[in-house]
Amino acid sequence: MEKKIENEATRNGVKHRGIKAMPFIIGNETFEKLGTLGTSSNLLVYLTSVFNLKTITATNVVNIFNGTCNFGTLLGAFLSDTYYGRYKTLGFASVSSFLGMLALTLTAAISKLHPPQCGDGDDQTGNCYGATSWQMAFLLSSFGLLVIGASGIRPCNLAFGADQFNPKTESGRRGTNSFFNWYYFTYTFAAMVSLTIIVYVQSNVSWSLGLAIPTILMFGSCVLFFAGTRIYVKLMPEGSPLTSIAQVIVAAIKKRQVDLPMQQCLSLFDHVASNSMNSRLTYTDQFRFLNKAAIITPCDQINLDGSSVDSWSLCSIQQVEEAKCVLRIIPIWLAGLIYYVSVVQQQNYAVFQALQSDRRLGKSNFHIPAASYIIFAMLSITVWLPIYDRILIPWLRRLSGKEDGLTLLQKIGIGMIISVLTLLVSGFIEDRRRIFTLTKSTLGSVPSKGAISSMSAMWLIPQVALSGLSEAFTLIGQNELLYNQFPENMRSIASALLFVGLAGSSYLSSFIASVIHRTTNWLADDLNHGRLDYFYYTIAALEILNLGYFLICAKWYKYKGTGNNPGMTLDLNQKNQHEKLPI
Repeated sequence: MEKKIENEATRNGVKHRGIKAMPFIIGNETFEKLGTLGTSSNLLVYLTSVFNLKTITATNVVNIFNGTCNFGTLLGAFLSDTYYGRYKTLGFASVSSFLGMLALTLTAAISKLHPPQCGDGDDQTGNCYGATSWQMAFLLSSFGLLVIGASGIRPCNLAFGADQFNPKTESGRRGTNSFFNWYYFTYTFAAMVSLTIIVYVQSNVSWSLGLAIPTILMFGSCVLFFAGTRIYVKLMPEGSPLTSIAQVIVAAIKKRQVDLPMQQCLSLFDHVASNSMNSRLTYTDQFRFLNKAAIITPCDQINLDGSSVDSWSLCSIQQVEEAKCVLRIIPIWLAGLIYYVSVVQQQNYAVFQALQSDRRLGKSNFHIPAASYIIFAMLSITVWLPIYDRILIPWLRRLSGKEDGLTLLQKIGIGMIISVLTLLVSGFIEDRRRIFTLTKSTLGSVPSKGAISSMSAMWLIPQVALSGLSEAFTLIGQNELLYNQFPENMRSIASALLFVGLAGSSYLSSFIASVIHRTTNWLADDLNHGRLDYFYYTIAALEILNLGYFLICAKWYKYKGTGNNPGMTLDLNQKNQHEKLPI
């Protein structure tokens, strides 16, 4: 049966190469992340040390840059799904990222493209000059090219890789799941290398060399991507998928006074274009109001090919179900947005905990940089994913009888449970750190400002590693859910939705931290004079409430292709039309 499906796909001009295409796509992604992650994470240092920007100015520039990259994915996804397709969008964005990295490298390599270095002891006055307007213009143009690149690469690369597998075969579905896991494995590996080696070269050797290395890697990313052109599956866009959803909503509102028929699955308007890439969907009772968009009234007219003359007044039940897929996943997406607050807080405050802990490596005088402890989160993902993909999934498949071992919602839920445990462990470790600080200080006295605890910073590894393990379940599960449950012609938008959620989580995290800082002394600049452990427990309580909300949404959620009557599909070739359509 599987061979027959594959042969049919080949006859239709689509030949899924699956595993053969993975080295090009994974290689492209790895080199791209090696080139951009280290540079973007070290951008604040570059702007203050090379361009002599004030800290607040540099912070605002970096925040605007990062926010624009995340929100720009919506535009990139829209253009990909509506006009250009994922292959062309990725190709254009990869070249744009390379040119952006090249321009940024030139700002460091050519002395006339950045202000002169400040003299020793100088500040923003005297001999410390700021960048000229044209130097800033050249710098911002490099940022603009990088934003264009990120806006196209981020929403398309994961979906494009999954496109290479046939979703109608068992081997194709398994290949897709493995691709998601290996994608994140290489992502975290690239992040670790980039955040250590490349950042070290930039900060301690030379900015010119430190930026030239990722630029060369980005060029390699472009070469790898275009090298696989011949074997890629390139799905062509079918027009704006968002317009189709808007048509369903407008048509349903227009017919809000019309009563729904008794047998909706047989009497509602059903038409799917022969060239549609979207899979046929089963009828569902959720959001029943939208079903009114598919009610045929005497005013509605049908073309000779069976399509509606006015799609803003009459939509097919297939269109309605596709709109439901999007609406159905929004509550799950909101739960993911709140979940990621715990990850953001862990990334921020674990560094501050490390700064006020004993960071010596053994008995030597070498101190591990505080920010380096975040790498243990990535390391836990890197170690866990191959174990999960090659050992646990086959075992869970035999145990549960499910093709993927765990459902996507179960994976997301497990990650959320681990995030609660992470916050509780973080609060406990912070409490221990404070106790060690008090013990180290003179009995009965308050620790001096910025006093370093005698507790080894290595005790922070469990909380950081648990945070990474939580991401391995929830973020990967959420990405798979968005990809699989959105209509096929909206998969780039689905990927963009994840990045928008991450941006929203960052803003929500800042808001929560600001409120708690203004109302309590928990988040004092000196952790010894605050109660960071109480803050962790507060976020844990929020995540417990979010977990309860997620479980309610998961119980209500219906996966795409599972309707009210399992096995009942709206197959155009088998369904009998009981009513003559008006022409």
